[in-house]
Order: sequence, then structure tokens, then C-alpha cells
Amino acid sequence: MKISLVTVSFNSGATIKTTLESVALQSYPSVEYIIVDGGSTDNTLEHIRGYSELVSVLVSEPDRGIYDAMNKGLRRVTGDVVGILNSDDFYLHNDVLQEVAAVFSADPSLDVVLGDVDFVADDDITRPVRTYRASGFRPWMFRLGLMPPHPAVFVRKSAYDRVGLYKLGYRIAADFDFLVRLLLLDGARYKIAGQRWVRMRTGGASTAGLKSNLISTGEMLRSLRENRVFTTTPMLLLRLPIKFFRQVFL
Repeated sequence: MKISLVTVSFNSGATIKTTLESVALQSYPSVEYIIVDGGSTDNTLEHIRGYSELVSVLVSEPDRGIYDAMNKGLRRVTGDVVGILNSDDFYLHNDVLQEVAAVFSADPSLDVVLGDVDFVADDDITRPVRTYRASGFRPWMFRLGLMPPHPAVFVRKSAYDRVGLYKLGYRIAADFDFLVRLLLLDGARYKIAGQRWVRMRTGGASTAGLKSNLISTGEMLRSLRENRVFTTTPMLLLRLPIKFFRQVFL
């Protein structure tokens, strides 16, 4: 089983070396690593070229945003299973991909495997400040705006072929929309691994506070309506206290 990883970057020189190193240290032998850069003007490309033996494909050109860049990477994937690793995220330990492959191998009917994500602060990436768990997730929860942690979602290439790529009309919630189409509408078979696999720095587009929550709420509402899934704005806003309670107290 070949695992393809896609990382998108733009002026990520301060963080991408940690991302690259976490991929380089993976014990799993069959990995395809695709990096799509938006035409960085800092030292991002210098860091990437320092791992030339690791990187299978490097594209550096202007794009129409993070989801356009992800789609460029996904169109180049040749592996059986795909993971998206952002340029400010990194794998928690060296056996993450080995564990992912073991879950898929144990049940060939699986389309999706869901892991957990630790949030960390820039000043100490060794200590999680909270954890975003997939445990307890069910597809009906999309109606409340609840979703599994996208950075720790691994998907068979054949499932992408069925449901399509990320829609470019969303600033924040294209990953939510993709997972709605995959897990709720398509009914893809999934398994919750119950393993922490990714560490994610706080402050990204989806974790930047009140403004991003308002944008994402509007985009989730649009996605669910476009996909003919019933919800309301108050239902989606319920996710905020639920997420706070789960991440801080559980």
C-alpha cells in the first residue's frame, strides 16, 4: 500500500521544516510526498529543496488559494491512500503512517480512517494545549457543524475519484464540504482509529477566533443547503460550546 501525502505551502519558511522532518522520519517505507507551493518569496523553497530525496513532486506557482493548491496535489497522487498535511502541521511520532496502513490493511473495505489532532502553540510545539478527537463522531453531526479533524483524515484515492475534490467557492469550509459529501452523502466506510497522529499550530485559517467561526458557520450553512442536508444557523452555532467542552475538558 502506497500512502500519498500532500502539503501545500506559501511563505511557510518559519514552520515547514518541522513538517518536512516529521515526514522524513516516518518508518513506513512506501510514501509519495507531493508539495504544492504558491510561489513563496521567503525561504520555503530552500527548506523543501533540502529534502529533495524525500519530495516526489514539487510544484511552485501561483494558485487560487489553499483548496486550489490541495486539488493540484491530489491530481498528481498515484498512491492508494491520501493524507493532507499542512505546512504548519506535523506528525506526532515516527510510526503514524505505519499505524494508518495497519488500519486500512486490517479492513480492505474501509474508505476513510480518522485520527486525532493535538493543538500546540508556536512557543512550545512539544506540549499540546488541547486535543481535537474524532471519537464519538457520526455523520449526522455534520448538521451541527461538527466534523472529524481534517489534518488526521486519511482517504483512499478511489474515494476521491468517486466524490470529487475540494470546491473552490469556500474560504475555510471546503474540507467540511468534502467530508459531508464523502461520509454523509456517499456513505463511505470509515473507522475511528482513536490515535493521536497530527500536531497543529493554533492561529491558522480555521482556528483564528471569532471572525473565522462566523465565516465558517456561513460556509457550513451554504454547504449543507447545497448538498440538501437540513440544518439551521442556531443548530450550527451549537458546535462552538460543544467543541470547547470536548477539547478542553475531555
